[in-house]
Amino acid sequence: MNNQSTQAWNPGTYDTQLGFVSKLGKGILDWLDPRQDEQILDLGCGTGDLAAEISGIGAKVTGMDQSEAMIISARNKYPDIDFLVGDGEQFSLDARFDAIFSNAALHWMKDATGVIQSVRNALKNGGRFVAEFGGKSNVDTFVQAFYQVMPRYGINPAERNPWFFPSIGEYTSLLEQYGFEVRIAEHFDRPTPLPEGEKGVMHWLDGFGDAFFKGLGAAHRQTAKQEVYEEAKQKLQVVNGVYQADYRRIRVAAVKL
Repeated sequence: MNNQSTQAWNPGTYDTQLGFVSKLGKGILDWLDPRQDEQILDLGCGTGDLAAEISGIGAKVTGMDQSEAMIISARNKYPDIDFLVGDGEQFSLDARFDAIFSNAALHWMKDATGVIQSVRNALKNGGRFVAEFGGKSNVDTFVQAFYQVMPRYGINPAERNPWFFPSIGEYTSLLEQYGFEVRIAEHFDRPTPLPEGEKGVMHWLDGFGDAFFKGLGAAHRQTAKQEVYEEAKQKLQVVNGVYQADYRRIRVAAVKL
């Protein structure tokens, strides 16, 4: 998956410094409403925390992620759950699922049509697709900072941008076009705290901005990150001394017709 492979993932850093991704994703589990013995695919499962929560309810979960490092970590953490490396933009599995779930992953998959077609093919008739991911204007403060800073380092940020942040109309229309009935969808602001002051922002840039810094030497990479931070901090909201990333999420539940 070319678009996803531009991002390097560090499972240890992801769990210790970016654990808010899974914690904030727990709300979408209410929309999923997993049931005993259902077959559920967690698409873009990361290190497996939400897959484990779904499994704990009694569903039979398979976790899939493009990152082999993430899958290795997930298998180590949760050996009783099936995890596999797979391309979310183009996958075909032998099993058919009652539901496919995804949290904070679809915006890394720029071929949304490929994702939706693959999901549809992997669902049983009447199966549920429930997802939460970055919507239009998600982390726009960081995006604009990358676009401002990176040309100074000979990098075209538009070519490096690894994200797909659609409008709610764009995404629900795609679902309808490929054989889904959208039951509920919302696009909402979710300011997300990045604790530890400047360190928290740097952790975010390390964890999620890797594509923009690839190819830079260590010194230039650090300088570029600092410049992106300086650019972004002028616009980031601060609450009780903690920077708030300007997350905007889409949450959607649809059924395969």
